Amino acid sequence: QGRFTLLRDTRTDGSFLVHHFLSFYLRAGCKVCFVALLQSFNHYSIVAQKLGVSLAAAKERGQLIFLEGLKSCLDLLFGEEEQPGQPSPLQFLRGSCSDLRALFDFVRAALAPADGDSWKGPVLLLDDLSVLLSLGAAPVAVLDFIHYCRVSVCCQLKGNIVVLVHSNEDSEDEENELVVNSLCHHSDLILWAEGLATGFCKDVYGQIKIIRRLSLRQAAEQDVVQTYQYKIQDRNVTFFARGLSAAVL
Repeated sequence: QGRFTLLRDTRTDGSFLVHHFLSFYLRAGCKVCFVALLQSFNHYSIVAQKLGVSLAAAKERGQLIFLEGLKSCLDLLFGEEEQPGQPSPLQFLRGSCSDLRALFDFVRAALAPADGDSWKGPVLLLDDLSVLLSLGAAPVAVLDFIHYCRVSVCCQLKGNIVVLVHSNEDSEDEENELVVNSLCHHSDLILWAEGLATGFCKDVYGQIKIIRRLSLRQAAEQDVVQTYQYKIQDRNVTFFARGLSAAVL
């Protein structure tokens, strides 16, 4: 409880980690607010079905609150007008405000405790944070949004936050790298998926670093880093130590 987990990918697609955490928290009976900025609801629903979870059923029973970012962007820019008293979470796109307060208000309202709730704990899942920068949000506004979410979800509600960001150490996108590095300093756990430096291999999709930020809670402790390689299959992911893939053995 009260943990901030950062999913980071470099030269590969780390969305398999998002699907894992989404199905994991729903099966665990947690209330999940999923801010999906990268894909449609149908995309996540199809993958979740392969993992044995129904997103539609979770929405109906109030366990899953889903923000479909793609649809919200289109509605704001080309479609429907905002309803009185119900501003769009992504209203910063219209230029009326430069901060992400509306998005934070959406998250806070979605995870606020309600009478009769029997969920085990609140969870904020965001896929992916880099999209907010591409849509024109300032790095300071993005970091402020994450800070207030951590205070509200992790500290006050004792829930968990899982955020995916894309990064490239050779990239000239300084704003994105600033956000990524800042989040790394504040994360309790970092799962860093990286593509292989040697290129594509059918038996090894990439490697993942698991960084447990012990130094964040105790100054005298050192972070624990473990590195594994992985292969994504149709319904699961296989992890193994470096050099022990089918391509080598």
